[in-house]
Amino acid sequence: MRRLLLIAAIALPQAAFAADRIVVHAVEVQDQKAVVATVEPVHQLVARARLGGTIVSLKAKEGERAEAGAELATVADPKLVLQMQALDARIESQQAQVDKAKTDLDRVDELLRKGVSAQVQVDAARTAYDVAERNLDAMRGDRSVIAQQMSEGAVLAPGAGRILSVPVSEGRVVMPGETVATLAEDRYILRLQLPERHAQFMRAGDKVQIGSRGLTELTDETRREGRVTTVYPEIQGGRVIADVEVPGLGDYFVGERTLAWVSAGARRVIVVPAAFVFRRAGVNYVKTADGSEVVVQPGERHGDAIEILAGLADGDALVAP
Repeated sequence: MRRLLLIAAIALPQAAFAADRIVVHAVEVQDQKAVVATVEPVHQLVARARLGGTIVSLKAKEGERAEAGAELATVADPKLVLQMQALDARIESQQAQVDKAKTDLDRVDELLRKGVSAQVQVDAARTAYDVAERNLDAMRGDRSVIAQQMSEGAVLAPGAGRILSVPVSEGRVVMPGETVATLAEDRYILRLQLPERHAQFMRAGDKVQIGSRGLTELTDETRREGRVTTVYPEIQGGRVIADVEVPGLGDYFVGERTLAWVSAGARRVIVVPAAFVFRRAGVNYVKTADGSEVVVQPGERHGDAIEILAGLADGDALVAP
């Protein structure tokens, strides 16, 4: 575990660094743990085939951008074309029956006005005409359903983003609901998977230090700051999962890994200006106010301050060597 001291949190005045005499005190610092974070889209979109059939046109390509509603592929089902042709023939036949039923009704009406026909014949002719019209309307409705199914052969992008994968090819048979393309939204996050012992330290809103791509060390020049947006309440495989929002992740690859430093709890340490620690014969010393030299075990150095792991106590007075 790599520990970083947050110098901004250490209550040592700058004047004390230049003084010849200081009194050391234990201060609280945050332990930082280096973890691997994975770049993930906030939402992963899936374009699916709504119609079963053969892909006759494929426009989606990995890595390209797609706008919302853009046509990614076209699926055609030859059976629908045959059903449409059969329905068109039935509609023409039914239209002829409607025309004949209308002619019969007009003839019976004319005979009724002349007193030759009976009212019962008129009612029978009107019923036959109404039935023929309803059958024609039902056939036209069936044709509209098939036309809608044929129009659903166009596979559209559910949202704007980059195309991650296209697991199909032209000429392939697909089933309804099968994935044609997977897209990643333009907004990306870092996903952390931490050991469950860190669950007590992770909170939404916590700051996370992020390095640049391919970074192995964190410096002030390459440091970027993110913020924890979500800590998932479920531990999976002994891991706590958290999402971190960092501006400017659009140039990363989805699934790319980078180093991040997260809080691993607070502890109290003694920090002194680095100028008060001197080295002789391979051993580190500090000089106390009474003139004696004390062997100390220094920790990591951060700017003008250095952590003392052993050798000093809270309240010790030091003088510059």
